[in-house]
Amino acid sequence: MIHSMTAFARAESIADGLTVNMEIRSVNSRHLDLNVRLPSRYLGLEERIRSALVQQLTRGRIDIRVQIQDKAAESLAFEIDEPRALAYHRALDSIREKFNIDTPISLEAIMDAGGIIKPVEREPDLAACQPAVDECLAQALAELVAMRATEGKFLARDFMQRLALVEERVRAVETASVDLSAQYQQRLQDRITALTQGIVEIDPDRIAQEAALLADRSDISEELVRVHSHIEQFRSLMKAPEPAGRKLNFLLQEFNRELNTIGSKTGKAGVAHMVVEVKAELEKLREQIQNVE
Repeated sequence: MIHSMTAFARAESIADGLTVNMEIRSVNSRHLDLNVRLPSRYLGLEERIRSALVQQLTRGRIDIRVQIQDKAAESLAFEIDEPRALAYHRALDSIREKFNIDTPISLEAIMDAGGIIKPVEREPDLAACQPAVDECLAQALAELVAMRATEGKFLARDFMQRLALVEERVRAVETASVDLSAQYQQRLQDRITALTQGIVEIDPDRIAQEAALLADRSDISEELVRVHSHIEQFRSLMKAPEPAGRKLNFLLQEFNRELNTIGSKTGKAGVAHMVVEVKAELEKLREQIQNVE
């Protein structure tokens, strides 16, 4: 089955005061390249997220951004900077004594110093976070895979159309290359007649022998058999359940190798022109296959 490597997904999960947001972006890559961005307090969850991604995806550069907010009351705590508070209290007390102030030192006066009470982030309970993270990741991955599959259907439709055109051109090349021996024999006869003006008589058997040699050197039947085999393999790989991008890319390289051989062997301008057309379609296929998982 054809899956694209280009997709985007977003998901959110809320449970017990924990809000998890995820964004996943997927683009082309020769291998599976994972880039997971998590808040520093939750880096312990990275391996769990990577494992889930590896189970679902085989190729592509995957950028996943995870945001986690814990609004539970037990996650909030404060600490007192006692040395700072004591130092400020002594400073205020010294002022009272120096200027004979009877007013007692209030809590508000100490708090005006700033930095006396500071919020403290407690270490999160990663085990408690896992259900919400797993749920959010499952939603995002399902959306990403679905988008890759939808895009893959459009790619597969384009591949089938181009493959049908390639097959049509290959059959035309096959038809044009039938009975090469007779074609070369007539061509040799015409050239000899033009050069000798009919004055020199050439043995017809010798002409037939030379024509047969030329036809043998120009025989492309083996290459055509392999090309037809590649076309069938291409279709089979597209229907297979496993990712086919690498195999299709390799198959196109073999396609081009056979077409290059056919182009170098054939001596007919019409056939050479059709070979160029086939190679043009194969190049379009190659460009699109770079986006296949």
